[in-house]
Amino acid sequence: MAFICFHQDEEILIPGEAIRFRVIANSNTVTDQKEKMMIKEQVEKEVYELIKDASNASDVRNIIKNNMDTIESIVTEYQVPYQIDYGNNYFPAKSYKGVVYPAGNYESLVITLGNGVGNNFWCVLFPPLCLLENSSEDISDIDYQLYVKKLLQGF
Repeated sequence: MAFICFHQDEEILIPGEAIRFRVIANSNTVTDQKEKMMIKEQVEKEVYELIKDASNASDVRNIIKNNMDTIESIVTEYQVPYQIDYGNNYFPAKSYKGVVYPAGNYESLVITLGNGVGNNFWCVLFPPLCLLENSSEDISDIDYQLYVKKLLQGF
């Protein structure tokens, strides 16, 4: 029998080679926020299928860069003005289930819809924390923290 010790005040850091994903809504209207989430879900699903077998950030980076047309075709379906940027982009601080993601400039795929003044969605694509954050399972903060810590130790 094994026991895992975890202290809630222990800091979990996302590695510097992590690749993030962000979608910024045109505005905070219900329509624009819904559109943001639909685009987010489609792009996230497509990117996950593309990168699911990648073993490192370099592979993920190349896959994303080589499939920008595919990502753009998803966003184009919504017939809204947009900008897609893959590179070093600013992210606000985020706290989710006890894990703090500090603000800063990070390698990322960012989709800005319209004026880009609405609330945004963002997550970590690699290591693959996006799917965990969007899980329909009701996991506790400590379970989430343990999983994130274990996942990050593998990278």
